[in-house]
Amino acid sequence: MSAGDASLAHLLGRLGALELRVAAAVERRRRVDPDPQDAFRGLSVSDADVDRLLTGAPAAAEGLAEDEAAARAEREADRAEAGGARLRLRSLAASFALAVVDIELLLVALAPDLDARFERLYGYLHDDVTRKRASIGLALELAVGTPAPALVRYRLTGGSPLVAGGLMEVEDAERPFLTRALRVPDRVTMYLLGDDHPDHELVPLLAPLHRASGPHAEEAARAVAAGCALLYLRDPTGTVARAVAVEALALVGRPALAVDLARLVAPGDGTEANRLALREARLRGAGLVAGPIETLADAAPAALRLLADAPWPTFLTGSGSWDPAWTDEVPLVLEVVPTTRAERDVLWRAAVGDEATDGLDPGEAAAQFRLGPEGVERAARAALMAATAGGRPLDAEGLRAAARAQNAAGLERLARRVTPRFGWDELVLPDTTREHLLELTHRARDRELVLDEWGLGASARGRGIAALFAGEPGTGKTMAAEVLAHALGLDLYTIDLATVVDKYVGETEKNLDRIFREAERVHGVLFFDEADAIFGKRSEVRDAHDRYANVEIAYLLQRMEVFDGIAILATNLRANLDDAFSRRLDAVVDFPEPDAGLRRELWERCLGPRVPRAPDLDLDFCAERFDLSGGNIRNIALHAAHLAAADGGVVGMAALIRGTAREYRKLGRLASEAEFRPYHAFLT
Repeated sequence: MSAGDASLAHLLGRLGALELRVAAAVERRRRVDPDPQDAFRGLSVSDADVDRLLTGAPAAAEGLAEDEAAARAEREADRAEAGGARLRLRSLAASFALAVVDIELLLVALAPDLDARFERLYGYLHDDVTRKRASIGLALELAVGTPAPALVRYRLTGGSPLVAGGLMEVEDAERPFLTRALRVPDRVTMYLLGDDHPDHELVPLLAPLHRASGPHAEEAARAVAAGCALLYLRDPTGTVARAVAVEALALVGRPALAVDLARLVAPGDGTEANRLALREARLRGAGLVAGPIETLADAAPAALRLLADAPWPTFLTGSGSWDPAWTDEVPLVLEVVPTTRAERDVLWRAAVGDEATDGLDPGEAAAQFRLGPEGVERAARAALMAATAGGRPLDAEGLRAAARAQNAAGLERLARRVTPRFGWDELVLPDTTREHLLELTHRARDRELVLDEWGLGASARGRGIAALFAGEPGTGKTMAAEVLAHALGLDLYTIDLATVVDKYVGETEKNLDRIFREAERVHGVLFFDEADAIFGKRSEVRDAHDRYANVEIAYLLQRMEVFDGIAILATNLRANLDDAFSRRLDAVVDFPEPDAGLRRELWERCLGPRVPRAPDLDLDFCAERFDLSGGNIRNIALHAAHLAAADGGVVGMAALIRGTAREYRKLGRLASEAEFRPYHAFLT
């Protein structure tokens, strides 16, 4: 006999014993019935109907008493378990800490869902054919006899293992206690019959299961093995805690059931969802993994407490610190760390598999993305699908694009996401500035090696990188930020100061905190343009405005020091930044005005190779005479191209001179005849 057959046989055997108790209850009714000839007895269920329903019961046919039938079912179950079978009724009793009387009550309530004859039998015993489910009074009579003691009645109240565990529902709350109906949820019935499909309401919340080995998983496994029921895994990046919990449960021989609370339509739905999740985990004998708890902490504390108080191995995950007010239980709190470079290499190779082409190292291509097992698997699947759809082999750029797509969208509500387009070849800067940018790029790329593998991160308060780009407008600060992000394979997030600065006290700090918290969860470069607007100097306190402005700057100083991402501050006025920021900056890159040689290259780059040029175009003259930044030159080239497109379609000196004069007016400079000679005539 298979394990499934043995489990079903055990359930049906216990149901046969219940049938004998029902027959005994029928006899008791007949003995005390004042008018056994009443034509309306049981409404439409006659004595003959009942006798026919009870005739042929296996246990009755063999002449067994009800206690003997139950004992035989348990003996056969013992033999099946000794042979390695898993009996679901017994597993359920162990998982939900059910007493013997609980099993009897559960079987009474379950019977009509397994055998339709019990509907009519219960209607007869109730003397009301419309009552097809067992009432509490009937269940107590069939399970323990009457009158039932108070302690047995407790087994059907809200705090009992049956009701609190979701195995039994007590209906008709407005009726007296003994006449309330009992119902077993369909999911529990299906489980006992051998079906392992979860409740359909729980399915949208179920998260995929991945494993991440390491010391934290081993520590958590030891705690679970020692009887610890509540563990909290703090994971600021939200990438690896779930996988650590799954690994820990696997180490103690338990499966896992993972629930993503971020998928809740509304936090208020969390209580019912958590009840279903806990019941499902206990039915399967699986540990429950649920998070992020920030979804429930403020909006639905009762739902969070339901998880925290569960008498079952439960892993909660989140990015913040554990609040003791969430529960009276004392959890084991573990601070998990993101995956290491070596661990991600293994994950990428496993996820990509044989699809990697010769020369492609998936781990190297996506080294800057500190993804967890789930993120790596999703990114690899997305990259493979994109490569197949495009009819091309999987390459490094495709992997990086898929990895970037795993970024949470939260930061995009606070910043503008820019996909970098520029590389080192497009950047025209002095050699010293370029070298500083290269050093900054290497520092960002190699920080895991230096901080983790070489151990220099032990004394650092944060793992982040903060750099200041200082220079006049148009000298290439924003473009350099794009080049840096492109070199690292990351997106650039430009902070919109309009969404940050708030006139109300404390709101600016809240906005900045949201930005930094979201930035730590994504893989990108944070870019503060015109940074002196929020990173300005602290001033002498003369009134409340000065005091609160200084509070904002002090908060920024603290937050920047512990920021784990990459942040670039750009300013036109370096002297306006608070001196305390200098110590917290990893690099200061100056962007000087370009000299004549660089301006010549900028003119060439801004016009580009496809713009038609007139023979009189003299870029050497423009570079020597006009002291302009790269941004100004780009504006002039664009204006000249539009003039040419409207008149002849060729860019000549006339268009460039007119564009330059226009840019001079914007800058408040005079277009003197001496500076523009011999082309000054084009301005008249």
